[in-house]
Amino acid sequence: MKHADMPGAGTTDGPGRSVLEGAFALLEALRRHGDDAAGVTELARACGVPKGTAHRLLDQLVAVGAVERRDRRYRVGPQLYRLGLAWEPHPGLRTAARLPMHRLRSLTGASVVLVVMREDQALTVSSVPGALEAVVPVRDGVAFRLDTAAGEALRGPRRGGAVFDREDVMAGVCCAAVPVRAPDGRAIAAIAGVVRAGQRLEPLAAAVAEAGAALARGLARGVSPVRAAAPPAVMFRPVERA
Repeated sequence: MKHADMPGAGTTDGPGRSVLEGAFALLEALRRHGDDAAGVTELARACGVPKGTAHRLLDQLVAVGAVERRDRRYRVGPQLYRLGLAWEPHPGLRTAARLPMHRLRSLTGASVVLVVMREDQALTVSSVPGALEAVVPVRDGVAFRLDTAAGEALRGPRRGGAVFDREDVMAGVCCAAVPVRAPDGRAIAAIAGVVRAGQRLEPLAAAVAEAGAALARGLARGVSPVRAAAPPAVMFRPVERA
């Protein structure tokens, strides 16, 4: 069944809200619930739509696999997951990042995130949990403010080098981040390592910088760093966050 053939497609449910907007509002509410399934009543309340409308839209989303239903409760479905995997913020970025991120995690124990700029926020497009997982879980799809080390690295630090967060955002948690640049020099992403306070940040910053450089080399060559030859160490000058 095509989306245009779905009942109510192209019409509105309530003032100023189309069926499509209502469906995406429900999907966003389900995303915020994470691993927890949600009932129709709480989803309708979260989206500001009538319960009957929410129920009808959820039935349609279940029919196309975007939502799954168990015991009258709902969660994001497999079709939406598959569609999400098809999105690539920059050609080859996530593939090129895979090995450098896992190497960084293995070397430092840090939780590692790769973020891109979306709607004035830093959006996590790839993550590798580290020793801090119980305190600061890392998840793909999570967005956060730009006034963080990763967010500032994403915008390109004014003095170059790594950006540090020394418990500025959360007590007991520190971070080192660097921008990832495309072959034309644009900062297209940032990679960051997150560790417990008390760990020396300069060695972490050096490892993060090398991971970012390996990623950039993979992008420049158009191949995954898995097949790239080992390069010489990257020299950089870490800087404090302004």
